[in-house]
Amino acid sequence: MVQKAKILLVDDRPENLLALEAILSALDQTLVRASSGEEALKALLTDDFAVILLDVQMPGMDGFETAAHIKRRERTRDIPIIFLTAINHGPHHTFRGYAAGAVDYISKPFDPWVLRAKVSVFVDLYMKNCQLKEQAALLRLQLEGGGKEGGTGEGKESAGLLAELSARLAAVEEQAEALSKQLDDESADAAAVATAAHLERKLTGLRRALDALEPGAGSGASVSS
Repeated sequence: MVQKAKILLVDDRPENLLALEAILSALDQTLVRASSGEEALKALLTDDFAVILLDVQMPGMDGFETAAHIKRRERTRDIPIIFLTAINHGPHHTFRGYAAGAVDYISKPFDPWVLRAKVSVFVDLYMKNCQLKEQAALLRLQLEGGGKEGGTGEGKESAGLLAELSARLAAVEEQAEALSKQLDDESADAAAVATAAHLERKLTGLRRALDALEPGAGSGASVSS
C-alpha cells in the first residue's frame, strides 16, 4: 500500500485553511494544518512533507521569517514552499518571496485548478524520490551482503534480488521520464523542472550502481541516498 504524502498548510485564518483543504482534497493526500509559523516549525520537526503552502501575512512570525527558519534547517531546507498572499506590492515584494526560498508565489484570489496542479507536481516528485530511496536501501543491503557466503543457493537468491531491483528501478525510471515530459509540455515552473532533473540524476547513479553488481561487472559500486 502506497503511503500518502503530507502537505503542510500554514495560515492564521481558519477559513483560508478550510478553503485550501477543499481545493486539495481531490489529490487524496494527507493535509496538515498549522495556524502560525511557530506551529509549522513544530510540525516540521517530526514529519516529512512533500510541499508547504505558506501564507505571507501572519501575526508574530510572518511567512518570510518562517521560510527563513525552514531553509536554515538541514532536515527541511529542500522542501518546496509555495507562498500565498492577499497583497501585491509589486516586483520587490515578489522577489522577497523568492529570495526567502519559495519555489512559487501566488496572489489571492487564486485559480483553484492552477494551485492544485502546482501542488500535484511536487507531490509526484516527492513520491518518486521516496521510491528512489527505497530502491537505494535495497541496493545498499545487497552491496553489504555481496561479500558474505557465496554458495549456489545464495548466488541464485542474489541474482533474483538483482532482477527484482532492476525491474522496480525501471518502473520508477519510466514514471520519472513521463513526469519530465509532462513538465516540458506544460511549461512548468523552473523549480519543478530542476527538481525533476535532480531526481533523474539520482536515478542514473542508482542504475549505474545496480549495473555494477551484475555478473562480470567490476566491484566497488556505491550509491548515495
